[in-house]
Amino acid sequence: MMRLFVALGLPDELRTRLAFMARGLPGARWVPPENYHLTLRFIGEVAAPEAEEIDHALAALHAPAFSLVLSGIGTFSRNGRPATLYVGVDRNPALDHLQSKIETALQRAGLAPERRRFSPHVSLARLDNAPEDKLVAYIQTHNLFRSAPVPVERFTLYSSRLGKEQAHYEPEAEYALG
Repeated sequence: MMRLFVALGLPDELRTRLAFMARGLPGARWVPPENYHLTLRFIGEVAAPEAEEIDHALAALHAPAFSLVLSGIGTFSRNGRPATLYVGVDRNPALDHLQSKIETALQRAGLAPERRRFSPHVSLARLDNAPEDKLVAYIQTHNLFRSAPVPVERFTLYSSRLGKEQAHYEPEAEYALG
């Protein structure tokens, strides 16, 4: 069995810039820079034959290359408490189009539809009882973050192995856009 997801990798310069922000917040478990990505679709555990079907479905997909901009800081909550700190992504019709095409291709390959609404972001940290005042101050300090346009020329099928400290992501296949 393999645990899979489809995502956009980030250029090294942007990873470095995001890593520079990964400090100064008690209760934050920072995502390592090598794990920064923008998830387009989480797939989950699949057997090898299903993974091959997924690969074929994604390889047949055609969409144009585009650019995106990361901007702002926010949190996702679980049970009314902030659980994830993230950098947002400016809404982008080309990104939405790509994500929609990936979703359609995966459903044709036999996957159940994704129930969650697509909310593009890059996770910076998991939050474990971060003090509210410190979290608010962190967000206010970094909320004006804005990246230069990031060219998106490919998307990637990743496998994920959960470890004691962190997950390890391995690119399994890349698919060119354009």
